[in-house]
Amino acid sequence: MSSVIYQGLFFLFILLVLALPLGWYIKEIMQGNTPRGVRFLQPLEKFFYKVIGPISKKEMSAKRYALNVILLSCSSMVLLIIILMTQHWLPGGAAVKNLSLSLALNTAVSFVTNTNWQAYAGETTLSNASQMFGLTVQNFVSAGVGLSVLVALLRGLSQVKKKALGNFWQDLTRGLVYVLLPLAFVFAILLVSQGTVQSFNSGVAYQGLEGKNLWLYLGPVASQVAIKQLGTNGGGFFGANSAYPFENPTLFSNFLENITILLIPAALIFAFGFWVKDWKQGRTIMIVSLFFLLLAFVGVAFSEYYGPEFAHVLGSTNLEGKEIRFGVGWSSLWSVGTTAASNGSVNAMLDSFTPLGGAIPMFLMQLGEIIFGGVGSGLYGMLAFLLLAVFIAGLLVGRTPEYLGKKIEAFDIKMASLVILTPLMLTLFGAMALVLHPDVFSWLTNRGPHAFSELLYGATSLANNNGSAFGGLLANTPFLNVLGSLMMAVSRYLPIIAILFLAENMGGKKKAALNSGTLSTVSATFVSMLLIVILVIGALSFLPVLALGPVAEFFTMK
Repeated sequence: MSSVIYQGLFFLFILLVLALPLGWYIKEIMQGNTPRGVRFLQPLEKFFYKVIGPISKKEMSAKRYALNVILLSCSSMVLLIIILMTQHWLPGGAAVKNLSLSLALNTAVSFVTNTNWQAYAGETTLSNASQMFGLTVQNFVSAGVGLSVLVALLRGLSQVKKKALGNFWQDLTRGLVYVLLPLAFVFAILLVSQGTVQSFNSGVAYQGLEGKNLWLYLGPVASQVAIKQLGTNGGGFFGANSAYPFENPTLFSNFLENITILLIPAALIFAFGFWVKDWKQGRTIMIVSLFFLLLAFVGVAFSEYYGPEFAHVLGSTNLEGKEIRFGVGWSSLWSVGTTAASNGSVNAMLDSFTPLGGAIPMFLMQLGEIIFGGVGSGLYGMLAFLLLAVFIAGLLVGRTPEYLGKKIEAFDIKMASLVILTPLMLTLFGAMALVLHPDVFSWLTNRGPHAFSELLYGATSLANNNGSAFGGLLANTPFLNVLGSLMMAVSRYLPIIAILFLAENMGGKKKAALNSGTLSTVSATFVSMLLIVILVIGALSFLPVLALGPVAEFFTMK
């Protein structure tokens, strides 16, 4: 167990070493400064502005910024639905069928909202063209949208008496051209060097050990895996995701993919400190995020190492559903990383984790995926919790709450509350809708508390834009496809709209000078309060349903 802890600490050390300079770079790029080393990409940036047209030059209010986000997303959904429902007739699609309307809708909403919930096995259901021009493109765009919304919020927090939030198309273009595309190219090359498949060939025939003729699926895998991890997307090219050797071949590729899940979210915390010119503000968020991540990792690893239910077969270690080459340590680290960030990719079967080992990743999602979280969405979700903590602290000491020199007023708390409560309520109502459906037992392969955990995990994943699943739940049903589409869309865009209006309201305020009575948001006391606020909201909201699922299963295990 001690060696596993050292693995985790080494992983976090490398993550921080890489994230610090990347955070400075992202801050420079999103503020309109182009470092000399990437100026060769400027013609590509200008080309995009020319294609977009005059709208890429105008400052935008919160309403116009949100409208452009929604229009782009709706257009992307329609285009992706058309691709998926006609893929059999498109080049390279002869071996696959067109998707049904409900599955195409669910898949399109899933990838456009950065959820990447997959109710299908990628290699057998989609053509290479659909994977490349449909899913991989949206992996880039959805991550770029999240980054753009965060940048709009940072402008609102830092500027004084100015409500304009910048230009969405400029933010999106610079994020894609200078951040996501170069990083994805580098990581794709590294993955190919480890043996991750990258081919336009759909597969090769081979003869199995028993003499049967079999088919080995191939495709442009490395290019999709790179951005699925960097953009906290998570949708795998193969149905087994990153547990599949041709998608994640070696220990180094596993380490690399795990790092990339958290790399940009961690870098954005540093970028936040650089942006507001107070690195201690970023330090507060980084301490809270590292505390939750490390605690969750230790909890999952301990549960998987010492879970009693497998003691008679494998000693005290739960290796069921895990790749032997990764073992308990790297599987535990991946499970908390992918659910802390809104990634959802897996390198082990979460359904085979011990009850408490599966409950911890579920709870990380139920916190709103603010622990590092998705590209952009994780940090603006954490900032909503931070504003709530500042507001509560102000009430306790009888002062008007302030953050970064700006007063936190009723409107700001309403918008922050929308960000916090939307995924929370959707999780509970989604789980209720699944449990009450008359066909629910036909969708499940298990019974009892574990079956409820599978339903609760699915609702949690959909409502928090994660995309991972326990398994054991039949996902491709018309009801779940439509319900999931609605949950994913509302959970993505209602908080985005709230964040943009919060940014506009904060940007229009004047900045007050700090004095001896100003609440410190970088002290150990405030860090402790932020931890308590996050835990209390999560615990009060989800402890009852967790008691019906993983907790009940734990106490009924023999």
